[in-house]
Amino acid sequence: MTVRSCVHPSGQFVYGVHTPSYQVANLRENDCVEPLGAFPDGNPYLNRGNFPEGDLQVDQAEMVYEIANPLPFRGVTYINSGWAAPRAASPSSIKLPEPPAVSMRQALKGFLPAGAARDLQKSFAALPETVLLTLAATSTDPEDLVALAAMSCEFLCDGSGGPVGLRYAEGANGLARARILRHDLFEVVVNNSHLPEAYRKVMVLRPGVQGGSEIVGEYRDSAQGCHVFEYLRRNSYIPWGHYAANMADDAVRYRTADLSGADMQGLRHLYYQRTFLRLAAQLNLPLPPGRKAMTRAELEELRLAVVQALRRKDGPPLPFTATLWGWNYGFAFAAGGYRLHASHQQIHQQFAMLPQTVSAWHHGGQAAEEPVLSYACGDLVAEFCERYQEETGCDFFSAYLKAIRNNRRMDGMEGENTSLVVYEDDGVMLFVPKAQTSQWELQIMPLGEVGNILEADAATRASLDRALLVAQKILARLGARLVSSIEYSSRITAKPGGQRLLYALLPKLPYSMGAFSEAQLRWVNGHFPEDFAAACRLHLPLVLDGLERERDGAA
Repeated sequence: MTVRSCVHPSGQFVYGVHTPSYQVANLRENDCVEPLGAFPDGNPYLNRGNFPEGDLQVDQAEMVYEIANPLPFRGVTYINSGWAAPRAASPSSIKLPEPPAVSMRQALKGFLPAGAARDLQKSFAALPETVLLTLAATSTDPEDLVALAAMSCEFLCDGSGGPVGLRYAEGANGLARARILRHDLFEVVVNNSHLPEAYRKVMVLRPGVQGGSEIVGEYRDSAQGCHVFEYLRRNSYIPWGHYAANMADDAVRYRTADLSGADMQGLRHLYYQRTFLRLAAQLNLPLPPGRKAMTRAELEELRLAVVQALRRKDGPPLPFTATLWGWNYGFAFAAGGYRLHASHQQIHQQFAMLPQTVSAWHHGGQAAEEPVLSYACGDLVAEFCERYQEETGCDFFSAYLKAIRNNRRMDGMEGENTSLVVYEDDGVMLFVPKAQTSQWELQIMPLGEVGNILEADAATRASLDRALLVAQKILARLGARLVSSIEYSSRITAKPGGQRLLYALLPKLPYSMGAFSEAQLRWVNGHFPEDFAAACRLHLPLVLDGLERERDGAA
């Protein structure tokens, strides 16, 4: 097979196995032997082993598995057998520890008068900025965080000293600007869930406090305590604007563990609603009246109308033909000033539509004769599927699904931990990809031939939403605190069949943030994918039980 993919047309995974044995010529001239320390009996411990006399013969180095990603543009995964073997023996060990409790107030307790908040703030003022940022990110003590918040901005307070708003001033452009004194400190402390919600609300959660982005949609389920706003990002880095579904200030969710099924339904409903409305407008279809959220039944009716209109040969051309959806969950900021993940911890998802083509220009402002194709990551999947079909005569996703069903471990072990599947219902599968591009990557794929959300009926959309929630809750139970999720979808105008809608959830781990290997799309992993799937399945019963109890409570 000439195409670079671990999915063989026979419906099996294929991968490389390195069993290294090699010689190394010793070209060193000098020995720099010196003591590294000493043993309890006083004898020195020397670094003599680092300075061999002759050439080296390396026999039977640890086996390394090389797995081309099912989708070649995502690179190759390498698994060192020596690292992965302990995880195979105990998949439950694949977990991050809970962050420890941190309180500077308690550490300084002997030096401060009891209950002296101003003295606490005065003491913090003497600390270096990097220490303040670390404390803002890691403290679990609300009093620490209130003191840091007061150092970061100017509050308006009520008679009891509680915050009711921020002080504003008129900026150079005539626009009102909040009196933020230390921007990095402000950003970090407000993203700490241990800061009392009253402070977070006036600093960052109340609509308008982050800027003038218009709220153009809303989803509310009062019985479930769910409330989501849809913001328009008017001047976006995504051309033609994009939208953000944010949990509202009266439904604060800083952790996926707190996210309910109703919340996920609301976040995703706004994505479906905006997409179907925009498609209907392009096709000159009658639109529902404004200033009102569509019901699920109305949404499905509109989807079917769009599908029917697209089948007509005499319809107008569709300028915007691809969807973009993503979710950056979790905020992190290093003391050195590097933001490590999303802009805000309050749960939000982003979406947009992308054009088919974009105007093309040459240097000097000269218009090109033809437009260039606009980028959508799902196009890369489409191009590969077409090439796979040409070179193998097989449909890629059919072979991929078959390979997942037929999976066998690379290390030859047999037993219960041989499956890549974490969760499955009638509509979708949640699984661990054979070649993970993140240490803990999960993927979601429809079982039917669904290439984009327009091709997904109400039942399939509900399955997708549930699988996304199940996946995030499992990752949260494993200790993941930073997760990027992306959607690979087919163009709306693509011929149905072949390309499947695919979601990738990509956690970032403390010891695996990415370096030169990852910049080359060489993903280094410390466990076998089957063992991570087993670790996820250990938490699945509790996650599903929680969702069932939530549903029973709603009923």
